[in-house]
Amino acid sequence: MRRSIKMVFVLISMFLIGTTLTGCGLPLSKELIVNRYADALLTKNNELQFRFRINNEILDRQELYKVKVTIHDDQLAAAIGKREIIYGEDQVLNGEYLEVKGKSEKYIFMDPLPLKEDLHIQDLQTMIEKNNAVSIEIYNNQEVFGRVYLTNFSSEL
Repeated sequence: MRRSIKMVFVLISMFLIGTTLTGCGLPLSKELIVNRYADALLTKNNELQFRFRINNEILDRQELYKVKVTIHDDQLAAAIGKREIIYGEDQVLNGEYLEVKGKSEKYIFMDPLPLKEDLHIQDLQTMIEKNNAVSIEIYNNQEVFGRVYLTNFSSEL
């Protein structure tokens, strides 16, 4: 009996140490853009929406920032009709910045962008997940705080 309790304790300890080292399964992340919560969603209306979560605690020394989504894949850029989308231009202070206030992590759901050209779901998924087609950048006028490639794709179709 005592041996099984000790074994359970050892297994739980190993699990907790493992998740701490890998960052998996923990609610607080030290990533600026929490990549496991970042994705491109193809809506049922054939629109592409970029969604991600920003860890504001990392930006605590700053008050304002912008989010830029850059499309690196030529075929995807042609389908969207844009190379860059800046989130924050139509929002908050002077129409240019988002504020670092409130919750430690902020979810951002960009407005869905209608695709001007049809792309096969599998091709779109490959572009996003494997070909570094889309990057997200957090910045202000002085510096870039973080940049990451979007590697998750989901579809409502």
